[in-house]
Amino acid sequence: MKHVDHWIGGALVRGAGRTADVYDPATGQVSGRVALASAEEVDAAVEAAARAFPAWRDASLTKRTQILFRFRELVAAHRDDLAALITAEHGKVRADALGEVARGLEVVEFACGIPHLLKGGYSENVSTRVDSYSIRQPLGVVAGITPFNFPAMVPMWMFPVAIACGNTFVLKPSERDPSASLLLAELWQRAGLPDGVFNVVQGDKVAVDRLLEHPAVRAVSFVGSTPIARYVYETGTAHGKRVQALGGAKNHMLVLPDADLDLAADAAVSAGFGSAGERCMAISVVLAVDPVGDELVAKIVSRVRDLRVGPGDDPESQMGPLVTAAHRDKVASYIDLGVAEGAKLVVDGRETVGRSDGFWLGPTILDHVPPNSRVHREEIFGPVLSIVRVRSYEEGLELINSGEYGNGTAIFTNDGGAARRFQNEVEVGMVGINVPIPVPMAFYSFGGWKASLFGDTHVHGTEGVHFYTRGKVVTSRWLDPSHGGVNLGFPTNA
Repeated sequence: MKHVDHWIGGALVRGAGRTADVYDPATGQVSGRVALASAEEVDAAVEAAARAFPAWRDASLTKRTQILFRFRELVAAHRDDLAALITAEHGKVRADALGEVARGLEVVEFACGIPHLLKGGYSENVSTRVDSYSIRQPLGVVAGITPFNFPAMVPMWMFPVAIACGNTFVLKPSERDPSASLLLAELWQRAGLPDGVFNVVQGDKVAVDRLLEHPAVRAVSFVGSTPIARYVYETGTAHGKRVQALGGAKNHMLVLPDADLDLAADAAVSAGFGSAGERCMAISVVLAVDPVGDELVAKIVSRVRDLRVGPGDDPESQMGPLVTAAHRDKVASYIDLGVAEGAKLVVDGRETVGRSDGFWLGPTILDHVPPNSRVHREEIFGPVLSIVRVRSYEEGLELINSGEYGNGTAIFTNDGGAARRFQNEVEVGMVGINVPIPVPMAFYSFGGWKASLFGDTHVHGTEGVHFYTRGKVVTSRWLDPSHGGVNLGFPTNA
């Protein structure tokens, strides 16, 4: 049975204390054990990062870029290995796992442009023979706390940019699917990254709390549920840290009567049930504007009936299991809750899988979901799609804007005026127009509004560069021999 340990100072370090089970979600069997770091083990990782920081901060931008390019090539060469680890521990199908690696690579490629991204500004003669210019410098040791649903992509939203900017990094991945983090650490080492610049501590709340409290950790990035995001933000900032904490979501797809209903139905199925709905950008609510509801639901149901649910390593599978039995049971509990609240159960995922082993729940559709119900308001984070019937664009917009979350949303329409009005009026951070999952490219930052984000900056993109650096303004005066007899190129006290 495999044992997943820490990576500290450029080497595997055996966990010395508690451990937790790692499961194969397709079988429900324990496939390994993962170390759960103590506060002392977290301290060792932070100390390794702190020792490595001065030399890495002073490494030239050319040197950093060369290592980033090599890392990019190594990840691309090992994408199948990473995808296999993700499928084995998360359960998502191979296509979804490969897609996750590809999206992470896009951020690595963005970070390869760091010589351009760190350019400052320069103003000559702001006063007589006085120049002023701005620079951005790294923070020091920074940390990332990442979720189970994207064990490769979400860490790669963070550490490529942080490391490119000259910081050193401590990653605390999810203990549910930890193995991908160690392969990424090995690839960094093979790319030539100095020991201690990238570290991994496996663990649970003990490790999280120590990272949030440690005085040498200057910034923390987090992705997860809203309650934990709020906790991370409040705890980290209380200890003087810069924090970006991305929380949960309840993403709507508004379908107007003039929309291409086949396109909308395809989008609802792929966005609602890809990665078994375990993603913060999943469409979990379809707002069907009268009179297209019946036709749209029929098209969605017909597509769901054809979805093949099975093990992630089966090339025929289109949706895999959920990550743990506890999470599967929590998601399944919303099915009975939805019916009790007045929704109509159109497709019951508890009946469509036909497997007794593993953490299975098939695609589920609830129609005529009441807008005030918990099923509509709360984040389910699984393969449960709610259909809410609305009378108008305005009613649909109000339901989206009145919600707790503001992560992502989409509108399906052939009316350019309606689409433009929607992108202006909707109170959400990421908007898709005839695109169900509006995940920005790496050169735009990812993040939502309201309870979907705690902090001032989103991840990756130019906001990520600013998060992992701080600005400095320099004002200087240099005199030549004709002004006071000072040798050219040497400063004076004048």
